[in-house]
Amino acid sequence: MEHRAPAAVHAEGIVKRFGPTVALDGARLTVAPGESHALVGRNGAGKSTLVSVLTGLHRPDAGKVSFNGEPAPAFGDLAAWRSKVACVYQKSMVVPDLTVAENLFLNRFDGCGRFIGRRRLRRRAEELLAGYGVSVDPGTRAKDLAVEQRQFVEIARALPFGARLIILDEPTAQLDARGIQRLFAKLRELQSRGVAFLFISHHLQEVFELCTAVTIYRDARHVVTAPVAELSKDDLVTAMTGESTGGPAAWHAAVGPVRDEEPLLRTEGLTAEGEFEPIDLEVRPGEVLGLAGAGASGNTALGETLVGMRRAGAGRITVRGRVVKPGSVPHALDAGIGYIPEDRHLQGLVTGRSVAENATLTVTDRLGPWGTVLPSRTREFAQSMISSLDIKTQGPEQPVSGLSGGNQQKVVVARALARKPSVLVAVRPTAGVDVKSKDSLLSVVRRVADGGSAAVIISDELDDLRVCDRVLALFHGRVVATFGSGWTDRELVAAMEGAGELE
Repeated sequence: MEHRAPAAVHAEGIVKRFGPTVALDGARLTVAPGESHALVGRNGAGKSTLVSVLTGLHRPDAGKVSFNGEPAPAFGDLAAWRSKVACVYQKSMVVPDLTVAENLFLNRFDGCGRFIGRRRLRRRAEELLAGYGVSVDPGTRAKDLAVEQRQFVEIARALPFGARLIILDEPTAQLDARGIQRLFAKLRELQSRGVAFLFISHHLQEVFELCTAVTIYRDARHVVTAPVAELSKDDLVTAMTGESTGGPAAWHAAVGPVRDEEPLLRTEGLTAEGEFEPIDLEVRPGEVLGLAGAGASGNTALGETLVGMRRAGAGRITVRGRVVKPGSVPHALDAGIGYIPEDRHLQGLVTGRSVAENATLTVTDRLGPWGTVLPSRTREFAQSMISSLDIKTQGPEQPVSGLSGGNQQKVVVARALARKPSVLVAVRPTAGVDVKSKDSLLSVVRRVADGGSAAVIISDELDDLRVCDRVLALFHGRVVATFGSGWTDRELVAAMEGAGELE
């Protein structure tokens, strides 16, 4: 009789309640040694709560968890839990004021005695980063890293320290195509050594590329576990949503925006040294322009320059013919530019504040006389945005930290739309949200343009770009191709990767 090794993790009958909310209802999960197992589901399906149970952060109200056939450590013994499982979270957990090297070995340095040799620490960090092909100076403070670099530092910190189960919560959300392939190659290498991975992602193509098995949750319950090879993408989405995916998407690029009006947004010779070469753009009323590119393409830097987050090296930006002061967020807001940032946790939300406070951050000057902010006006304004964007919340006073990822992103969108901008700039607006929330968020961008404004979507996610009327592909800071709304995945990916044609 064949001997089967015990599961890297097995959870059965997991129940977790937060007050009247049932976050997990008899949920189960089994991940075999050396397996790459996907956990998918819409925001609010219970994935994050399960991760908290599997990492010892939450005690389940019912059910059992075991690792390698042994019961999970006692609740509260975090050191014991860390020896069983490591987690790379979607929200950055690096310490901003520590260096890369210090973050990599925080609480894990087996140096000599009571003292840590900084030279040795740096050398070990260089060796570790080199093993992942990550070009980051170990002496750089974490707060000075780009989003992609911070993500790689977190992955490098979690993987090498002995746990036989690694949970990856949206690890590729901020990585470009090459970064994703480097990550996947490292994961496959570790799998061959018996390390198991629980991979949480809304990018279903990555599930098919990396994982051999998938578990789907919906409404706090386990729906199905199956080999990935036995399911299609439509099967996955149907299980996640409980609805057929055979109908049309909730958004479509307009048949043809008005082209004979003056541009709402124009750039002339706009450049940022080391990021992108001089770029001339025009975006007219009713138009959604896509700026497609991988992490090193310069498209994110271009978006940050448009909204005043980054100072231009040369050139100018105008909105309705008005010159926008370079490097000034307040001036960009006054000129009529709304901004949906790339990282909602770092740049988009004040997590200790309510939905209402977050949604009205850009319009506090309109919420009361003589510079005051009236709570009644704040609630009224926020409630109108909640209704307009269908934000699932208990009410305007609910802390924004208590919302699902998709609804948090809608609050960020509400803030961007509060001033009724002439131009909406969105950087990877659907990163880390579920399929339904993606459709909802992109439909909002489409409605903004259809209402007579202009929109710019900056992304490497193909689904984000399908809503666009035109797409410019950037590669190493240059516009290398322009597409109408009828582009194919093959040709756009080829352009973003700097290849004339994909084999």
